[in-house]
Amino acid sequence: MRLPRRAGDTPPPGTRRRPPARPPQSEKDTPQPAAAKETPPATGHGHGHGHGHGPAAPASQRVRKLLIWLLAPLALATVVGMIVLYPWGSSLPKSAVPQGTPVQAAITTATSGPCLQPGQVQVGSQPDPNAKPCLTVDLQMSDGPAAGKPVRLTVPIEPSTPRFTAGDKVVLAYNGGNPLDPQSFTLVDFQRGTPLVLLAALFAIAVLVLGRWQGVAALVALVLSFVVIVLFVLPAILAGENPLVVAIAGAGAIMFLALYLTHGLSARTSVAVLGTLVSLALIGILSAIFSAAASLTGLDDSTTTLIASLGHGIDARGLLLAGIVIGALGVLDDVTITQTSAVWELRRANPSLSWRELYSSGLRIGRDHVGSAVNTLVMAYAGAALPVMLYSAISGVGLGSLLGSEDIAAEIIRTLAGSVGIVAAVPVTTVLAALIAAREPVEHLISTSKPAESH
Repeated sequence: MRLPRRAGDTPPPGTRRRPPARPPQSEKDTPQPAAAKETPPATGHGHGHGHGHGPAAPASQRVRKLLIWLLAPLALATVVGMIVLYPWGSSLPKSAVPQGTPVQAAITTATSGPCLQPGQVQVGSQPDPNAKPCLTVDLQMSDGPAAGKPVRLTVPIEPSTPRFTAGDKVVLAYNGGNPLDPQSFTLVDFQRGTPLVLLAALFAIAVLVLGRWQGVAALVALVLSFVVIVLFVLPAILAGENPLVVAIAGAGAIMFLALYLTHGLSARTSVAVLGTLVSLALIGILSAIFSAAASLTGLDDSTTTLIASLGHGIDARGLLLAGIVIGALGVLDDVTITQTSAVWELRRANPSLSWRELYSSGLRIGRDHVGSAVNTLVMAYAGAALPVMLYSAISGVGLGSLLGSEDIAAEIIRTLAGSVGIVAAVPVTTVLAALIAAREPVEHLISTSKPAESH
């Protein structure tokens, strides 16, 4: 006879244990149709924010009004500054040093030998060992006043002379004389149009393949940036306006165009614009103070050539400062956009964070970005100044004199002032983003959050 099992006894082997009976279900436990179930809004981080894909969620009306009040005066000042500084009704000055008209040609033959003018012949079979050799080239001109005509030119072979060979596509300078006289032409440079066009096309394709529509916007912004430089910055400086003031107005226009076209018209982009403006102002102030303290003149080789071509003086130090401001603009854009996006995502992930907590978290993210951004700027300036540094290294002077020379000191101030601005851009942009993002109502953040992605 099998005795009844008590509660808690272990069933014998091979016996399936029955689940305990469930109590009667109440109305709350009754299964509801799927359509009646409500999914609570996700307020955690998870996968509900699209990982940064697609456009940013729209800002609340309160934040939009705040940003309009902050940015409208700056945009207006940029437009007014460009209108006032632009040289209306005046043409670009002509070079006081004749440059000649460019003429394209192709080298058919190239031989080295003694330097003989047209009509001269060499006397004796042994050339003077102390005489410098020359390169005699036969060319076929493809355009200009003597298109299709051959011309023979003699070029002294110097260490700084390009090495021309048969088959090279070159550029001649025509001085306006008799087009049939070789003395009317000078061999000046190579033709580089085809490789430059191919590289530009490769760059555009790479941007479009990776960025797609945002890549298109980035290319348009790049073109408009060059338009601002060519059609506003250069004419205004050549007309005698202060180069630093012109550069600030031009950089402001480039910043508005590039950031809003590339990243969209959003609150995040607007905060990045504010951070970039503040950082640019800091770079300009530091550059002006320390270039004056270091007695920099800005008269490097290219500036001296420009002054000689203009035939009158120009604010060389202001030109140096203008280059510093425009050169730092690209790196600043990257830093400010990254910081603003990081703060906004932190706020959306945890709406309960205060602006101080947002600032602290965003600053920790920004510290990782500062090192690479500063290194990018330093290496860019060092690469551009490499010939100057090589020349200074072989000059035989001490390290102190080397670093204190005009060319090296200018690059040091350019690099350090730009780097200080980039470092300052992180806390400046982060605190601006934290203060503005904290004003977003929690209800607005929840309503604009994207649904979680299924994986």
